[in-house]
Amino acid sequence: MEHHHHGAVKNIKLAFFLNLSFTIIEFIGGALTNSTAILADAVHDLGDSIALGQAWYFESLTHKNGSKRYTFGYKRFTVVGALVSTLILIVSSAYVLTEAIPRLLNPQQANAEGMLLLAVLGVAVNSIAVFRLSKDTGINARVVKLHLLEDALGWVAVLVVAIVLMFKDIPILDPILAILITLYILTGVVKNLKKVITILLQATPDKINIEQLEGDIKALKQVKDAHHLHIWSLDGEEHVLTIHLVVRNKLNPSEYAELKQQVKSIIRSEGVFHSTIEIEWPGELCGIDDTGHNRCRQ
Repeated sequence: MEHHHHGAVKNIKLAFFLNLSFTIIEFIGGALTNSTAILADAVHDLGDSIALGQAWYFESLTHKNGSKRYTFGYKRFTVVGALVSTLILIVSSAYVLTEAIPRLLNPQQANAEGMLLLAVLGVAVNSIAVFRLSKDTGINARVVKLHLLEDALGWVAVLVVAIVLMFKDIPILDPILAILITLYILTGVVKNLKKVITILLQATPDKINIEQLEGDIKALKQVKDAHHLHIWSLDGEEHVLTIHLVVRNKLNPSEYAELKQQVKSIIRSEGVFHSTIEIEWPGELCGIDDTGHNRCRQ
């Protein structure tokens, strides 16, 4: 298992350096060929280079536990990374659009042969990276493979346009393709930004029905009431829950253990594996403020 983990890290690291090196070549090549489509693909690859870099870093932290400072571990670091990469892609995409949109009205000639060469190289680089990751089964490797396959498809589109431009004088095809690629990038950016903001605001994860969960817990024989129920996500994958339960009567140790096991079983059925359950005896108030109100009933 440890050997497989190191292999996954090594392969993601290789894919990162391949992608980053080629991204630099793309930006230079886009300028030399006067192609906004190449620049748009460079931005796409830049986003994937950032994603690969994060996957490499966080895959290497997979087996590390939390510290006294980061008690939940390093899961939420991926959310911060996603936010940073999203902002970089927004700025880069805006730059490509400012280059491409004016060319719809005033098309400029792009170097079709140069575009063709870069496109062939792009398909080759992404194919090598996908092949190296093909045996890895971790979530990071799967996500990275999808990114690289998207890149390959983008380069196939550039390849087709380059071949057309070699035989037909239709220079407007280059900015049209650049805008389509950029809009595709921005669609993913908006989707990711929405997800990141939801996680940072500690919203209830989409897949969890909090009302049904609370109802199932309240339906347990020993439970009189449940309150202070909060569910949030660390990184969009791992979720955390806290809840206070009021029991109908004082429980002996075996009843107490059985109740907690029943509640944990319900919680786990919703995909939550980090939970804190506080049991309150009948008539117990878990916190009273200066006005006499129970602070826990939120």
